[in-house]
Amino acid sequence: MSTAVLIVGAGPAGLTLGCSLARSGVAVRIIEKAPEFHRGSRGKGLNQRSRELLAGLGLEEELTAAGIEHIVLRKYRDGVHLADTRSWDFAEARPDVPYSSGLLLPQWRTEELLRGKLAEYGVRVELGCELTGFTQDEHGVRAVLADGRTIEADYLAGCDGGKSFVRKALGVGFEGETAAEEMMLIGDVEADGLDRGFWHQWFGEGSGIMLCPFRGSSHWQLQGAAGTDERGRLPEPSLEVFQDLFDRVAKVPGVRLANPTWQSTYRVNVRMADRFRDGRVFIVGDAAHVHSIAGGLGMNTGIQDAFNLGWKLALVLGGHAGTGLLDTYEEERLPVAAWTLKTSNEGLRRIVEGIPAGRIGTDVGANAETSTLGVGYRWSSLSGGAEERAAEGEGLAAGDRAPDAPCRDAATGRPVRLFEKFAGPGHTLLGFGPDSAKALARAGAEYAGPLRTCLIDGGPEGLDDHEGHARAAYGMEGGGVVLVRPDDYVALRLTGNAPDRGAAVADHLRRLGR
Repeated sequence: MSTAVLIVGAGPAGLTLGCSLARSGVAVRIIEKAPEFHRGSRGKGLNQRSRELLAGLGLEEELTAAGIEHIVLRKYRDGVHLADTRSWDFAEARPDVPYSSGLLLPQWRTEELLRGKLAEYGVRVELGCELTGFTQDEHGVRAVLADGRTIEADYLAGCDGGKSFVRKALGVGFEGETAAEEMMLIGDVEADGLDRGFWHQWFGEGSGIMLCPFRGSSHWQLQGAAGTDERGRLPEPSLEVFQDLFDRVAKVPGVRLANPTWQSTYRVNVRMADRFRDGRVFIVGDAAHVHSIAGGLGMNTGIQDAFNLGWKLALVLGGHAGTGLLDTYEEERLPVAAWTLKTSNEGLRRIVEGIPAGRIGTDVGANAETSTLGVGYRWSSLSGGAEERAAEGEGLAAGDRAPDAPCRDAATGRPVRLFEKFAGPGHTLLGFGPDSAKALARAGAEYAGPLRTCLIDGGPEGLDDHEGHARAAYGMEGGGVVLVRPDDYVALRLTGNAPDRGAAVADHLRRLGR
């Protein structure tokens, strides 16, 4: 049996990659060695950037309905209520940023919604399929499963977690450290008698316990620091251990924990692969980097890895880009992974230092950086245009996140956001002003690959920037064009109305990876 891309692992990164490829018409298979889908809450939050990208897959309404925005952290010390803090209180929605908050929901629900989207493309996760080996050559990859079956693929993506078989089989280094002293118990439990309007966080001397609610579920995610024995070991997670910790730290009589559906031990690992690609094989998400949960960057970084790789594989497999484009996955995402490790380490330090000082709560591990709205690729070889190199640091430039903006359909007056125009496979070319219509037409005529064009303030067609938000976000006082990548980052920003701007865009696209 064969496919274009074989994805190993059906967590958020693997499912996102699958959706990205399938919507571009790429044949994809996803195998998962587990016999059934995980139901643990695990990574329980989408940040603002991941919300934007998943909305582009058509999941905005479902995710928002399933999650909680701006949850209030109710914090206690030695059983005494100290303060309530609204999460993401430092952020606000703006014309260029549609979400003022991350979104709190259990990982199993995020995965469930991604599987539903994948099924719309006719792709289903193959459970109980364990990869036991693979070989590759210049023609493709041959994967061997535990039951003896083989799968032939053009490319293979290892999205199989921190203990990744794919990474180990490649011999990729995974340097870093395990913090033996930074351990916690974790699980999903019911807890009668607690107000579900709050994320309750209790701290005491050398111990703590947190219970986080989820919309539409009777379960809470429990995280607890119980202390270790004389051999440095945590107790085995169990309902009895959870209840004892709760009684000792929370000091809330009458609250009984029940019905644990997932329980585990978590230890902080901070490690990063020394490369993300080996020939036709890639590693994505936790297979490539693991770190502290402070700031909630783990699942989000994996999702964003997947978006970065997905559009590049789609263009190469569709014959619209050279294979050199695939080198830019590592070029762009390895520095982001290093930044993620640094940022999550700093967040953990603030939490650890804040607890004894009384500045307690997981909110001190989050800030504007952890939204990842500011993460970009100005250094990338894909961020083109001499004008952009000269203007680096002065407003929007190639490699930056492409901003959103509220506009109106020029013909009907219907409200339209720019993000709606970006949704779907392929690049999007924005043209500002009526004279840019020629550049859009020329780019469309000269480039044979997937390219959407959108004229802004150009007359009866396209969009009206009726409040000027699009021009402000893209720094376009007059005419010009902006090429937006399929993962919603700026590829080119060219001012002026000369028709050869369209030729420059087409040339940029034709040269991708070549």
